[in-house]
Amino acid sequence: MAGRELRIAGGIAAAAVTLGVAELVAVLISPDSTPLQAIGSSIVDHTPDGVREWVIQTFGTNDKLVLFISMGAVALIAAGIAGLVERAHRPIGSILFAALGLSAAVAAVTRSHASWTWALPSLLGACAGIMVLRTLIRRITDLDAAGESATDTEKPAAEVNSDTALERRLVMRGIGIALGAGAAAGIVGRVLGARRRDVSGERAEVQLPPPAEPKVAVDPAADLRIPGLASYLTPNRDFYRIDTALTVPQVSKDDWSLRIHGMVDREIRITYADLGSRQAIEKLVTLTCVSNPVGGDLIGNASWLGYRLDELLAEAGPHADADMVLSRSIDGFTAGSPLAVLTDGRDAMLAVGMNGEPLPTAHGYPARLVVPGLYGYVSATKWVTELEITRFDRAQAYWTRRGWSARGPIKTGTRIDTPAGGSKPAAGKVTVAGVAWAQHRGIRAVEVRIDNGEWQPARLAAEPSVDTWRQWAFDWDATPGPHTIWARSTDGDGVVQTSDRVGEIPDGATGYASNFVRVG
Repeated sequence: MAGRELRIAGGIAAAAVTLGVAELVAVLISPDSTPLQAIGSSIVDHTPDGVREWVIQTFGTNDKLVLFISMGAVALIAAGIAGLVERAHRPIGSILFAALGLSAAVAAVTRSHASWTWALPSLLGACAGIMVLRTLIRRITDLDAAGESATDTEKPAAEVNSDTALERRLVMRGIGIALGAGAAAGIVGRVLGARRRDVSGERAEVQLPPPAEPKVAVDPAADLRIPGLASYLTPNRDFYRIDTALTVPQVSKDDWSLRIHGMVDREIRITYADLGSRQAIEKLVTLTCVSNPVGGDLIGNASWLGYRLDELLAEAGPHADADMVLSRSIDGFTAGSPLAVLTDGRDAMLAVGMNGEPLPTAHGYPARLVVPGLYGYVSATKWVTELEITRFDRAQAYWTRRGWSARGPIKTGTRIDTPAGGSKPAAGKVTVAGVAWAQHRGIRAVEVRIDNGEWQPARLAAEPSVDTWRQWAFDWDATPGPHTIWARSTDGDGVVQTSDRVGEIPDGATGYASNFVRVG
């Protein structure tokens, strides 16, 4: 390995030590205080909307994994450059390490729920990395100098080559030890941190309260059970997850509480134990992400168990001039919901259960908000800890500060699940099927059009609740050749879905769903 390659490897080894030490220190402080977590959260907060939407549409629920991989690749490149430019008398690489460590520390301490101690993992990790970088570069510099002066000695060439090879092996061993130690420290720190905050065992022992009244029954006719068609209820493991948390917050029910404050007659705080004395409800509600493109899959339907938000809010006594509820997550995310929507009688709830089991940690355990008829970015706050009663002209939520609309009512949408776009069904009878939604208004009709033909009615599955999606199917006598299948819906108020093709920003996509197929 040449000197240039040794320097690059030395920089990467020093970076491994930096991240490893930071992970170990973070065990004592918070898993969110590590450099990658802090910088990643900052990237999420400051990513332009257009880029964010492209990432979600391209990678879906794997967007956070892609971010971590990208950050790792950038860190690898930066570390290699730092090692390449570092010199014993010119510590440019060390300065780069220090700058990155300081940037990560600033990113950590400026998180909404951070303390000054959150700077320690990045700063101590950077110090350790600089020490390793300086040591390795000094050894590599000595090795280079020895090689250059070898021709001036009177030693036999074989002996000089042997000495140089031995020193090179020692340097490479040092790099390997640093890499191994950094990786080991990172793994140990990550494992210890995960174990320290893991609530999966606690969640498994939670006994959900029975609902005060029977939930809306799921009519078997609500699920057409057509191959390729999404099931009426979305299994928890398949339910989409789009949020700003890089790693899933782990919140113990024993530490959790909900504070209701702001423009209220009385501030109240509700613990998880307090919920046990209240009457629970269980309802069917479909949630939709505002980032869902036309025909997209960022939507899911579940049976939710929880407590009525209008009752909780009434206990605090909202002021007559208040018009917004600013909900806040444990990780600092906020969503602004219209107060009138949360109190108009719909089944808006503080949910603690999902499809018959406690909320999965990835979906908000121990408690989250579920509001029929509103996109998730203005309503579906996971790991919720605060409800601030305020006004839209006094406060802005996380995404509305970034240019998204403030109120976020869900628009009527349709999706074609089968035949899938790009597929090659055989000629003859083909079942076209999908789902349609207009939460809190319901779906009155779905129509299908083949190419530029006439709109034809599809048959509808049963509709157990107007707050959920509705399955539909259409029998098509398919002829050979290329075809475009179109679908549109009419909501429960009789309003036909618009054909105007609009993107997700700033308040949700519109347009007819379409799948191109080539019939064989």
